[in-house]
Amino acid sequence: MGGLLVHGVIYLLVWAGFALFAAAAVIRHYWGQISVGQMFMNLVAVQTDGGGGSVVWVSMLVIGVLPVLLTVGIAVALRLWRRREQRTRQTSTSRVAVRSASALAVAAVVLTGSATFASAVSLRQYVKSATSAHDVGERYVQPTVTDDSGKRNLVVIYLESGEATLADDQLFEKDAFASLEKATSPEAGWRSVENFQQYEGGGWTMAGLASTQCGVPLKTSGTGVSASDIGAGMDQYLGGLTCLGDVLQDHGYTNAFLGGANSSFAGKDTFLQSHGYTVDKGLEDWRAAGESPENFRGDWGLSDERLLANARDEIDRLHADAERTGQPFNLSMLTLDTHEPVHVYDSCDVDTENEVTSVFACSMTQVAGFVDYMKSQGYLQDTAVVVMGDHLKHMSAGDAFHEQLDHHPNRTIFNRVWIPGEDASTPLRAGADQLSMFPTLLEAAGLSLQDGSAGLGVSVRREDAPENSAQSMDPADYADLLDSRSAHFYARAWDPQDPVR
Repeated sequence: MGGLLVHGVIYLLVWAGFALFAAAAVIRHYWGQISVGQMFMNLVAVQTDGGGGSVVWVSMLVIGVLPVLLTVGIAVALRLWRRREQRTRQTSTSRVAVRSASALAVAAVVLTGSATFASAVSLRQYVKSATSAHDVGERYVQPTVTDDSGKRNLVVIYLESGEATLADDQLFEKDAFASLEKATSPEAGWRSVENFQQYEGGGWTMAGLASTQCGVPLKTSGTGVSASDIGAGMDQYLGGLTCLGDVLQDHGYTNAFLGGANSSFAGKDTFLQSHGYTVDKGLEDWRAAGESPENFRGDWGLSDERLLANARDEIDRLHADAERTGQPFNLSMLTLDTHEPVHVYDSCDVDTENEVTSVFACSMTQVAGFVDYMKSQGYLQDTAVVVMGDHLKHMSAGDAFHEQLDHHPNRTIFNRVWIPGEDASTPLRAGADQLSMFPTLLEAAGLSLQDGSAGLGVSVRREDAPENSAQSMDPADYADLLDSRSAHFYARAWDPQDPVR
């Protein structure tokens, strides 16, 4: 009985080693190096329909089935070796040598799998974050609106993987943002945050949404929110925080969100519902509306061409309602075409050797067309618009542009800001990261904020950050703050019964 137990433990360790190595390989291939937080908050929510598609089946085969087959194969091989050993009556020295080699092989499998997986999810950094001397709660600022007399409509367009570096036609075959840059030129009154940074520890869509709409890094609570909860029946998402939609709703806004993917992917629908959004349209809504099958990509959802066409109808409706009721709106949306592996629709003319470049350009052309539509309808006279990437382009093993981006010294996020009536010659604060976009969006909507601060951010319309704000910290200390576990703060951030105040 004892021998069976020992063999069972050994084979369990072998299986775990193979499974961890396989999981690391899948993560590296599809996402590159990630964080433990991203694994908990995003990867566990990948769906077969409109949330990753084939990634699910590949993961099941590589992580679930392959390690089992390898472990069973080793068990069978050892069983055959023992029978041979019994028949040939090998010497004790020979048996000890073989068993020692087997033990070393088991240890190598377990250690290699564990080390590879730990590296893929940045486990060392996660462990280190628990001992940080900083805490997000010490620097967090509750958004306080001091005046809403100037409130106006707001449109926020998130560009999937919208990295500004792709506009460099010296690095790439062409400037992928050329059409959007033309539609949002400085000459027309648009501004941008020079050197706009992805926050330290970010890098996926929900992190981009939460950081720009709540002003904090996206992390789990450590208690009460498990990996299996994300996108699978949660009834709240960061429900203890006051975010963009909450503030706007409190001041009479209608909040609407449009996206091409499944709304439930990674808990996005719960995030929106938790924070004042009353309209949330995604994959299932577009199917129900009768969109043609050719307008969808099998792994994620609706094309940007059709998403932006539907967005025209939505903004027409919202703007008409706002004029009728006197209550403004916030229309946020997220593009999809530029999520790799990219899908080339018939409407996209591939004129580059690397089709990813052309797909980026085609997506930006669709966004530019929507901006031009808002201008032609006169909406820009009473509507602020912010266009920005949700995160930098992923650099996984299966993605394009490693040669251009792997060693690039300063990768930044594309952004454009339009605020009616403001002097476009007044620069926005350079070098800000995504957390400062939360107060910026509130001010773009015409709400005055105390000290221009909300969350950990300070509006980029402010030249200098308040002395005691997170944005005035030494860069090394600020990076440590964003990396800190801040367990008490996030326990409250995820608990609507004990919210952050």
